[in-house]
Amino acid sequence: MTTSTSRRRLLKGAGLAAAASTLAAPAIAQSAPQIRWRLTSSYPKTLDTIYGASLLLSKYVGEATDGRFTIDVFAPGEIVPGLQAFDAVQNRTVEMGQTALYYYIGKNPAFAPFTTMPFGLNARMQTAWLYHGGGNELQNAFLAKSGVIGFAGGNTGAQMGGWFRKEIKSVDDLKGLKMRLPGLAGQVLSRLGLVPQNLAGGDIYPALEKGTIDAAEFVGPVDDEKLGFNRVAPYYYYPGWWEGGPTIHFVANLAAWNELPRAYQSAFEAASAYANADMLAKYDARNPGALRRLVAGGAQLRPFPADLMDAAYKENIALMGEISAKNADFKTIYDSMLAFRNEEYLWWQVGEYPYDGYMIRARTRG
Repeated sequence: MTTSTSRRRLLKGAGLAAAASTLAAPAIAQSAPQIRWRLTSSYPKTLDTIYGASLLLSKYVGEATDGRFTIDVFAPGEIVPGLQAFDAVQNRTVEMGQTALYYYIGKNPAFAPFTTMPFGLNARMQTAWLYHGGGNELQNAFLAKSGVIGFAGGNTGAQMGGWFRKEIKSVDDLKGLKMRLPGLAGQVLSRLGLVPQNLAGGDIYPALEKGTIDAAEFVGPVDDEKLGFNRVAPYYYYPGWWEGGPTIHFVANLAAWNELPRAYQSAFEAASAYANADMLAKYDARNPGALRRLVAGGAQLRPFPADLMDAAYKENIALMGEISAKNADFKTIYDSMLAFRNEEYLWWQVGEYPYDGYMIRARTRG
């Protein structure tokens, strides 16, 4: 082989390699484009357990995509007010939000079951219904009508019943009481004389301090301690029968979601599932110590009176029947959740309650 022949083959090979390189680069860039989303949260930064779930999502999505899919997180008011998160996502003012879907029952009460229902599912049951009981499918078929898709992104566990400026001795003490209470629970208690208010987390303390409201519930000891409710309302009631296991959601604009490469969607789904589990674990780990500190600081822990609980349960059944009769979406979703709840409690009677009951008795015996 002559030197000129070798040179021609070498140049030809180099040309093919260069051409392959030129063709490959755009294909790689297209499969892993640089995408930047904005997330607006309904929760203030001070609530690091809830708000922090958004930061976890952003962190793991960014790491899983080598920084090519980034999510910038914004607190309420930095882009839109806290209770406008869903609207901002729907209108594509932002690509996604972190919120509780039951904040939007004014649009349609069918939003509520995907967060929580009065006398509904506890945290584990709620997650099981969403993941494996048809809840997610119902949820996203419903949300698609608004151009939105949702992902479970946290759960607080059973919540407290809230802080009251005066003692509640019977159901009659609710009459005329102004209370921050979102979701359908406000409608249940309005039938018993309470005046419900829907306020974002950061707006509750000023309203309670000024007497604009007489009582407020938010989540439980960890967040209530941070927000300082015990400084302006001494009576701390339980249980939060309207929030046995509330799910916090990440909601994304459906068109923006569909534009993502499948690899980015998978990274997002995995990060959301991690945030969902992590939030409940944090609350379970931190609530006992926070409750001890609140009581040591003067909070007066009280169970709701039995007549209040019974009256609320009765009114809840009546209200759910009335809404179901008027709203086909709600009926389909609520019936699914209710059937799942009733089936789950058959198991809990055998497995969970006997164990928990024994452990509570054993602990008190020392």
